[in-house]
Amino acid sequence: MTILLAALFLLNLFVGSVDIPVADVLAILAGGGDAGSPANFIVLGSRVPQAVTSLLAGAGLTLSGLMLQTAFRNPLAGPSVLGINSGASLGVAIVVLFLGSSVSAAGFSWGGYVAVLIGAFAGSAAIMGLLLLFSVWLKNDLMLLITGIMIGYLASSVIMLLNYVSSAEGVHGYVMWGMGNFSGVSLDQLPVFAALALFGILLTVLLIKPLNLLQLGDNYARNLGLSINAVRNLLLVATGVLSSVVTAFCGPVSFIGLAVPHIAKMIYRTADHRVLVPGCILTGGVVGLLCNLLCVLPGDFILPLNGVTPLIGVPVILYVILRRRSRP
Repeated sequence: MTILLAALFLLNLFVGSVDIPVADVLAILAGGGDAGSPANFIVLGSRVPQAVTSLLAGAGLTLSGLMLQTAFRNPLAGPSVLGINSGASLGVAIVVLFLGSSVSAAGFSWGGYVAVLIGAFAGSAAIMGLLLLFSVWLKNDLMLLITGIMIGYLASSVIMLLNYVSSAEGVHGYVMWGMGNFSGVSLDQLPVFAALALFGILLTVLLIKPLNLLQLGDNYARNLGLSINAVRNLLLVATGVLSSVVTAFCGPVSFIGLAVPHIAKMIYRTADHRVLVPGCILTGGVVGLLCNLLCVLPGDFILPLNGVTPLIGVPVILYVILRRRSRP
């Protein structure tokens, strides 16, 4: 899987909507290209951050799905189930459709892409705060899961109303963002995105032991000294960080967080998170890079990301459902 990850990462650097000879790409990566040439800008300014974004976004969304499926013992749980993605989408909808793509606070004003990021982070943080508040009252994981679904429906309803009263330009801008893409992170924005994504991945790594204990049941985990409420809150924070960061920078990416954890489980054939967590990082990175490569393969145009991810995700989910149905 590591070899496949490296191969796909290199393919994302050499293949794109613009044909650049392999020798030129190698020269640019080695630092020998013309700094002002279009090819140099395409490789270093577009393809490199796009490949890194695809890898980290795929890994982050896959880890989010793994944590939620383990915590709620539900194979169909994913980052969008708890409403965190819907919160980010609502924040972007408010900025694009209601505020005219600008945000003002404390005498400062931000517009364009920065405003979209602020809206996405604010929306996801608000939903995550609500879920943490409800987790204090709701001791049952299933009830918290249902609460997240209801919050997601509520956010989607507000988004629909905003679309209805917005201008045609605003609706078009929001629809384009909602299609998802890994190309929205520039070279200057990449360090911020990478730092936030790696922070969420590190939180997940620290939760490997509690995740293994949760599989044994709440009572058994509690008898072993695990604080169920504390672990659940940390899971919400880690999932919220990963899914909100990816949604803010890349749009609401579908199916990766839902389907890829099942791909990892089928590949590694274990329920031990000491294997599954690094396995999901690798598998999610591979799927993210593969989806990005499929988006740019047509050449003359770039496919929307959410038009490609269901091609991988839907067959996997159908297989999981049919396999569970066939069990006695």
